[in-house]
Amino acid sequence: MLGITHSAALMGVHAQPVQVEVNTGEVGELKFVLVGLPDSAVKESQDRVFSALANSGYRAPGTRTTINLAPGDLRKEGPAYDLPIAIGILASMEKCEEALLDQYLIAGELSLSGRTRPIKGCLAMALLARDSGKRGIIVPEESAHEAALVEGIKVYPVNSLDQTVRFLNGEHIIAPLRSEQSSYIQKPPQSQQLDFAEVKGQHAVRRAVEIAVSGGHNMLMLGSPGSGKSMIAKRIPTIMPEPELEEFLEILSIQSAAGSTLRQEHRYYQRPFRSPHHTISDVGLLGGGTIPGPGEISLAHNGVLFLDELPEFKRSTLEVLRQPLEDGTVTISRSAAKITLPCSMMLVAAMNPCPCGYTGDPSRECRCTVPQIQRYRSRISGPLLDRIDIHIEAPALSISDLRNAAPGESSETIRARCAQARQTQAARFRNEREPSHRCNARMSHAAIREHCQINQEQGRLLQQAMEQLSLSARAYDRILKVARTIADLAQSEKIETPHLLEAIQYRSLDRDTFY
Repeated sequence: MLGITHSAALMGVHAQPVQVEVNTGEVGELKFVLVGLPDSAVKESQDRVFSALANSGYRAPGTRTTINLAPGDLRKEGPAYDLPIAIGILASMEKCEEALLDQYLIAGELSLSGRTRPIKGCLAMALLARDSGKRGIIVPEESAHEAALVEGIKVYPVNSLDQTVRFLNGEHIIAPLRSEQSSYIQKPPQSQQLDFAEVKGQHAVRRAVEIAVSGGHNMLMLGSPGSGKSMIAKRIPTIMPEPELEEFLEILSIQSAAGSTLRQEHRYYQRPFRSPHHTISDVGLLGGGTIPGPGEISLAHNGVLFLDELPEFKRSTLEVLRQPLEDGTVTISRSAAKITLPCSMMLVAAMNPCPCGYTGDPSRECRCTVPQIQRYRSRISGPLLDRIDIHIEAPALSISDLRNAAPGESSETIRARCAQARQTQAARFRNEREPSHRCNARMSHAAIREHCQINQEQGRLLQQAMEQLSLSARAYDRILKVARTIADLAQSEKIETPHLLEAIQYRSLDRDTFY
């Protein structure tokens, strides 16, 4: 007898349909044959499935059994096919109602006892089921919470093989999980949130951070050890506007594809903050592997990628950031597949001014020679520096300054201003052809010409700054983008001269002055 179930294969952050065909009762020796380009984890499903069937009270087929995962040229990986294979076996033995199987997409790992275990990529599978016109998706209970955020599809959480069979046979009722019941909807507790009010002094840096967040601009902080660069960077997500549901689904789909959601103890509705160590490899940062998967830049999508001690990263690792920072996507080609992943993140980098860290420090003497400082700073290439919109120095604070500094503005106050600026930009780009234009930092050249117009006097001023600082054409566009964001914060329809001057000063680390 032939039993057919429907599942999915994860390719990057998207799911592709997979049909699981099970044929039992074949003439020949007792054998379990699995075809359809499976990896080792899928091949091992035989032992898990047969043990789960036995411990759930079902008899495994006593004849030759062939299982085909179609299409045959699509590589299948992971244990997510355990549950659809088990259901397919029971359907071929007429132990499960086959009429309903075509209406559901089924995925899940099985333990030897028959209990279900969470799988990665469940949100992408829910999107596939909705777009395929399925009635619903049947997945492990722990993975159902992310799938429930997808509107237009019913998500049925199951905790065992037996419960799944009884549900399909109409012997057991499972209520679909609603989006408001998802654990990912909850907000982080106030007690666990960092706050910008804890940052003392550094008013210039705080202003630069507010501009960067308002426009989605990349930024670089240069300062001595202990000046508060890392402290400020970790609080940047607290002033970013709350993600819209569409943005959060993009965030969650990437995390789910990478398996991050399987390890999360606390699931909150928030933007990601990724801070990889400087020893990270090119693949770890960009993404890849035998079967390509997301790296740190994609896991930071719609959030913050913080690179502390920027010159300590390998030169090759930093250089792979060029194209993703420009396009907001990264394409990875491997022998197994070619995938394109989103990586529209806000890059925040921090570095010392020299190897010892104390150039320009009023209280400590720098021990570095000029050639050492030049070699240290030259680890950051000009093309990469071009793609960082805002450069700001974070001077070290004295003990008396720290003791006497008044509390700064809270994250809530700053976030309100940033959200207002983002709303202005959303209204501006509502009719743009490219949906990626959610903030000023992502403006195309055509959008810059339309929304960042300056008068003749301002044009001469900008030209003079470009010549004196030896800036590139790319830096020219980025100055205009930052000026547009400063104008949005000031609720000004036009870019005024003070806005342009402030934007120019954020290029002070460029080119000759930097090296």
